[in-house]
Amino acid sequence: MPNYTAKHINDMEAAFGGGFVKVRAELGVTSFGMQVIRMPADYGDYPEHDHEKDGQEEVYVTLTGSGWIDIEGERVDIDADTFVRVAGGVKRKVHAGPDGLKILVIGGCPGKVYEIPEMTELSAA
Repeated sequence: MPNYTAKHINDMEAAFGGGFVKVRAELGVTSFGMQVIRMPADYGDYPEHDHEKDGQEEVYVTLTGSGWIDIEGERVDIDADTFVRVAGGVKRKVHAGPDGLKILVIGGCPGKVYEIPEMTELSAA
C-alpha cells in the first residue's frame, strides 16, 4: 500500500442514494471510522442512533451547509465552524438546514482496536 491515498469525493463509492460516502474504505483507513453524509435541504430522515453496543464515539464536522444534531433531546446547531463530539451510548439524530448539509463523521472506540462495520466496506449495501 502506498504512503498516501488521495481521492475526490465525487470519485468515491456512496450508498443510500449517494448520501453515505465511504471515505474510510476509499482511502484505505483501518484505524478509525470516517464517512461523509450528504443531505438535501431540510432533510430530517437521518436515523436516530447510538453506539451503546460498540462504544464508538463520533465527531461531526460540517463541510458545507448547516443544520443541527438532536442529542438526547437537546438541539445543537452545526455549521462549518462547529465541531461536535458525541459519546458512544448517547442517542443522536442529524438534521439538515435549508441549504442542505455535508458532514464528515469520524468515529472510534476509546481504548479498543477499531472494528470495521461491513456496511462501510466497498460494494456493501
